[in-house]
Amino acid sequence: MKKPKILVTGSFVMDNIVSTEVFPNSGQSIIGTGFRKAPGGKGANQAVQAARLGADVTMFGKVGLDNDGDVLLDTCKEAGVDVSAVLRDSSTHTGCAAVLLEEVPGESTKNRIIIVPGANMKITEEETAAIRARIADFDMVMLQLEIPMEINLAVAKCAYEAGVPVMLNPAPSAPLPPELLKYLAFISPNEHEAADLTGITIGHDGHEANYGDVRLAASKLMDMGVKNVLITLGSAGAVLFADGKEYRSPCASGITAVDPTAAGDSFIGAFCYGTCSGWERDKVLTFANHTAALTVSAMGAMPSLPHYNEVCKLLKDRGFGEY
Repeated sequence: MKKPKILVTGSFVMDNIVSTEVFPNSGQSIIGTGFRKAPGGKGANQAVQAARLGADVTMFGKVGLDNDGDVLLDTCKEAGVDVSAVLRDSSTHTGCAAVLLEEVPGESTKNRIIIVPGANMKITEEETAAIRARIADFDMVMLQLEIPMEINLAVAKCAYEAGVPVMLNPAPSAPLPPELLKYLAFISPNEHEAADLTGITIGHDGHEANYGDVRLAASKLMDMGVKNVLITLGSAGAVLFADGKEYRSPCASGITAVDPTAAGDSFIGAFCYGTCSGWERDKVLTFANHTAALTVSAMGAMPSLPHYNEVCKLLKDRGFGEY
């Protein structure tokens, strides 16, 4: 089978991860239980995940001329991502993040994240010319919101005009230009981002989402111009609205969350891989949920992203057959 060709235009971020048994209150200092650095960034995470699953991935973005930039590019290359189009900027630092993990024995790990974009926000529209000239070569373009909005708009418009489907992960949450929405084949907010975009809060009853709220949010996004809507719901799984149908997929059960940092990126990378591979919608969602489940079971963003054979083994062990 031909490898899916995916272009990811997005961010590179070096995560500085601090573990603690309890989040500090305002003005409070506490002793942490651990520290580590791990390469990440929504764009780079999604690129690496798709590549580890078997896609032919090209990444476009910008990093600083520093050690963090070196590590991020090397990690992407080791995963099989083509980073030859990535730009370097000596006038600023590579994007970085402070990731605070609250690790309570017997409970799923919680996180809080602050991102300093650095070089990610220094990309200019002129610098996208070379990658836009190649855009028709790809099966899908993946975008997020850790780079300037005008870059996403320029790349999405170019892809749309070339007939290449665009997936936007609208995170971190931000208002979207109406023009951008009409260029999207897919938008993939989590429930909080969906609420920010639509004004519709998605309620929960225990681990179950209120699917009436989910449908209302998805319908509003489609009214704005998006063709297909994928809403992730944390422990309640995910719902895809596509082809005039609704596809639900529960979260993979029985997985202890060690670090949830890159779960959404992993899910989206796997979803795009399966979609570009021509799989049926239900199969894609099941694959993406189990890929994300493996991701949260390990520490770090990029280091935790699983390979294709690992996901297939988990699916086979759980009775889903061959992938």
